Amino acid sequence: MATAILDIDGTLVDTNYHHAVAWYRAFRAHGFVIPLWQIHRHIGMGGDQLVTALAGEGFDREHGDEVRAAEKILYTQLIDEVQPLTGARALIEDLKGGGHTVILASSAKPEELEHYLTLLDARSLVDDWTDSGDVEQTKPEPDLVLAALEKADADAKDAVMIGDSTWDCEAAKRAKVRSIGVLTGGFSETELLDAGAEKVFTSVEELRKHLDVDVVRV
Repeated sequence: MATAILDIDGTLVDTNYHHAVAWYRAFRAHGFVIPLWQIHRHIGMGGDQLVTALAGEGFDREHGDEVRAAEKILYTQLIDEVQPLTGARALIEDLKGGGHTVILASSAKPEELEHYLTLLDARSLVDDWTDSGDVEQTKPEPDLVLAALEKADADAKDAVMIGDSTWDCEAAKRAKVRSIGVLTGGFSETELLDAGAEKVFTSVEELRKHLDVDVVRV
């Protein structure tokens, strides 16, 4: 049975735009104003990659740690607004009911991940999960997907990654894991397909209708 690696931010919980606002405010507080739409295109990257990608290596060397620390505080101020996306827990139930191993894959800080596990009521349902302590480099590097495979004791050929961002698909591709995309993170179907997704669905609810045929086949 295929192992399902589920991204959390933007796929199971509706966080992408909250993160974009938090990053915008963190950069702005350090004298660097970046349009929100540009920040959004990088949501799904971890902070170790995102600051350089948006502001350059020089800015990251001088201000990166301060900006990342500020984003953590600013996002914490918004996290109570975050809600699970429709069908998120039901997707996990469907997968587990079908006999699949389910790993929640996140490079979020442990306290953020704990919040999401509570929102999804998922601790007793999934097989395992990852957080920032499980990876050295974040997406699009493959560390997160490889860590999830290790927790599942699974081979790449027997797994599928479900995510919402191009960075999810890129990370899966580098780990030689196939990926399925959903539009809930604000990335387009074309972007996700170009990044390596086999198929793209409008939502988690739409994806649930196609699980047996399109998603968790081996």
